[in-house]
Amino acid sequence: MRERPYVLLSCSMSIDGYLDGATDERLLLSNAADFDRVDAVRASCDAILVGARTVRRDNPRLMVRTQSRRDARTARGVPECPIKVTVTEKAKLDPGAAFFTAGDAEKIVYCASPRVEHARALLGDVATVVDGGLPVDLRQVTEDLYERGVERLMVEGGGTIHTQFLTADLADELHLVVAPFFVGDSRASRFVNDGDFPFHPGRRAKLADVQQIGDVVLLRYALSPRFDSAEQGR
Repeated sequence: MRERPYVLLSCSMSIDGYLDGATDERLLLSNAADFDRVDAVRASCDAILVGARTVRRDNPRLMVRTQSRRDARTARGVPECPIKVTVTEKAKLDPGAAFFTAGDAEKIVYCASPRVEHARALLGDVATVVDGGLPVDLRQVTEDLYERGVERLMVEGGGTIHTQFLTADLADELHLVVAPFFVGDSRASRFVNDGDFPFHPGRRAKLADVQQIGDVVLLRYALSPRFDSAEQGR
C-alpha cells in the first residue's frame, strides 16, 4: 500500500449535529477565537480539502488569514498558504469561485473519470485536474497528494466528504467544535451521513482533549495510531 498524508478532519456543528441551516444564509457555528485556532491549524498543514458542494455553497477562500503565520510558512521554505483541493463527481464548479481565484496557492481538482475531459476544459486554466476514478477513490486521492509532497492534509468538509473519509478509515484525527445552539431542521446538512464507520459502540474513538473556547467546545479525537506520533512531533 502506498503512503498517504496524516489526515485531520475539522468540523463545527450545532448541538444536534448540523453543519448549517436549511436556508442559503451562512450559519456561523464558531467564534473569533476558534476561527483563529482553525487558522493556526491551516498554517500547519500542506493542503486543505473540501467537497465540491462546499465550494459551491460556502465559496470558501481556504487561505491562511494571519500575515505572521503566512510569513512563518515562507520562512520554513513552503508556500504562504496550503494547496487547495476539492473532489467532484460532476465537475459543476465555477472557475470564478474564490477557491480558484483567491491567493496564489496551487489548486487541485480530483474528478470522477467520465467528467475529467469536461473538467479540464472548464477548469484547466485555474487548477490541475486529476482523474480520481469512478467513483472518486479517496484513498487514491490521498496517495496522489502524498506523492505531490503533502504530508499533512486538513479536511474541512462538508458532511459527505467527512463521511467518506471516516467510513474509508482514512482519518487520523478529528477536531469537532460544538456550538451552543440547535438547528432543529432535518433539511439542513449533518456532520456525517449514514455509513459503516470504524468507530461504534463496540469500538470507541479515543477522546484526546477537550477545550472550551469562549462559548464553543473543541473535542479532539485520536482516530489512528498515527495520532500519538504526530503529537510527539509537534
